[in-house]
Amino acid sequence: MPAAHGPSARIQLSRTRAQRRFALTQSRLLSARLTILACAAFLALSSSSLAQQMDVAIGINTLTAPPASEASGNHLPQSLTGGAYPSFSADVLFFKNIGIQGEFAWKATRGRWEDVQPDRPMFYDFNAIYVPKLANRTYLELLAGLGAQATRFYQPNQICDPFSCRNFVTINHFMGHFGVGLKAYPFKNFFVRPEAHLYLVNDNQEFSSGRAVRYGISIGYTFGGR
Repeated sequence: MPAAHGPSARIQLSRTRAQRRFALTQSRLLSARLTILACAAFLALSSSSLAQQMDVAIGINTLTAPPASEASGNHLPQSLTGGAYPSFSADVLFFKNIGIQGEFAWKATRGRWEDVQPDRPMFYDFNAIYVPKLANRTYLELLAGLGAQATRFYQPNQICDPFSCRNFVTINHFMGHFGVGLKAYPFKNFFVRPEAHLYLVNDNQEFSSGRAVRYGISIGYTFGGR
């Protein structure tokens, strides 16, 4: 955490700690809900007998968000902009070109929250997907769903509970997600997909805004017919 210098800094530090305590009380409930959602999604993904097609892909992305100078209200002056974000995604189409999709993206290197504390933002979401055909071996992907921004704040000391010890605290915020991609097949079942994703993060107090955009490119493989 940043060191306090003067009354105003101490007030901000106190407010930040109170906000984190509130967020942490919500984390376990949010994590439980998302775990149930993840299990349901991947059980569906594993039901290959019902699926017409399955895609898996890995990607590299970056993130843009409002700058620290635009922070207002409860948002702290810390932007999410910048950094490389690897990603993994998988989807299954059940009915013609409609199905479900899940993905996970994380910052490859630790950032410096408020120029002091190491942090690592991560995003995961589960979506409905619609994949209309545009041309020969070229498809549009439209996504909409729910997920969470999970930010790890690393600390010099271990934090222990009855099950494990760790050197970080994770703060989760519920979010909505919208995405679009252009999937093209240059060779057999291998595809390349430029893509963009909009995150709308609820009560994202640790950063300057609840809005962020991830964009990049993925490569992947399709199992089943197209």
